Amino acid sequence: MDLAAIEARARKAVGTLAPADANTGFWGSRSSAGRSLPPYYLVYFLLVKLLNFKDLGRFEKVAFSIPVQIDGTILMVEYRKFGLGIFVKDAADEDVAEEAAKCIRAGVKAAQRYFDTLADAAAKGSDLNVENTAQELFARFIYFAGRYAESSAEAEARKKERVETEMPKSQDVISAVTVTFPSYQLRKEARWNATAAIEAFYSWTEHVFILVAILRGKIATGEDVARAAGAEWKEKFKLALEISNPDTKQFYDRLTTLRNQVRNFVAHGAFGKNGQALSFHSVVGAVPLLMPHRQSKEHFRFGNGVDFLPPEAMQLIHDFITHMWSGNLSPAKIYIESGLPLILSHAYDGSYAQAMTSDEEMTDFTDHLSRVIDDAANMDW
Repeated sequence: MDLAAIEARARKAVGTLAPADANTGFWGSRSSAGRSLPPYYLVYFLLVKLLNFKDLGRFEKVAFSIPVQIDGTILMVEYRKFGLGIFVKDAADEDVAEEAAKCIRAGVKAAQRYFDTLADAAAKGSDLNVENTAQELFARFIYFAGRYAESSAEAEARKKERVETEMPKSQDVISAVTVTFPSYQLRKEARWNATAAIEAFYSWTEHVFILVAILRGKIATGEDVARAAGAEWKEKFKLALEISNPDTKQFYDRLTTLRNQVRNFVAHGAFGKNGQALSFHSVVGAVPLLMPHRQSKEHFRFGNGVDFLPPEAMQLIHDFITHMWSGNLSPAKIYIESGLPLILSHAYDGSYAQAMTSDEEMTDFTDHLSRVIDDAANMDW
């Protein structure tokens, strides 16, 4: 990257916007022009890091203050608790603030390659946060699992019920009665909900396995996260859990089978990868291309495609979740359920390793980290 060339292009783009000498403190009122500024971090990187404008520093409820001027009129670009803005001393300076916002937007556009370089460099290190959306993903699984249980229970309760509906008489038909069985539709709905629950479960594990790996110190940089995110589900599982444990290995085998036989089949439009949706012509009629002797010979079996056994599959998933959060991963559950982001620098410096030694250590750690994050959000420096 030719930093000098990017700086020159950005400096030209900001036009008459220049650094100013001014003191911080309450700087007039928030202008309307400030609402059109790019994200606060891009403004800071542009003005302070690339163009060397002065940042007056942090103050109560203020993260940074950058005095700027246009044609002698001084303005303050500040990131306060209620957002980034351009602040003016006189309401008559609104037009100047609008011009400043225009210059900043142009500068940010011109400096895109610089921002990309900052991000690429940061990805190689550990000064990164990883978003924790595990609870939202798990809630989706719980929702569909609950719907499955409700539909299954109602189908069982109504399995002997039949509904007879008399058709209206007509000139051609004296009388006719249709018979339906509510349990049939309920069991179909239960299978749909079970399939959705399985999909949601694997989506949750794709995410939560990476979070657990960070807490265990298996992942410590942005590049590690990128590699793990692009890996197969089986590799993510091995990052999070030790399959040398016999019980864990059994869950690994069974969940891999379930994923191959149900989740992958549904995810690929119910065609599968081995001709599950095909039948060939014969003198005895259509014959499945995937005949029984060519189907999966794995010890754990749930059927193929949509032909699976929901009760066994759902029980397996619930048993695995209980197993996963038992033993030495119990502290990980506390952290992940807190909703806090995963901070890679804590994986790198051993903070997570210390917190993972017990539930008590992790509870104290998450309480402390929550207070620090709340203080930063409130700009209580």
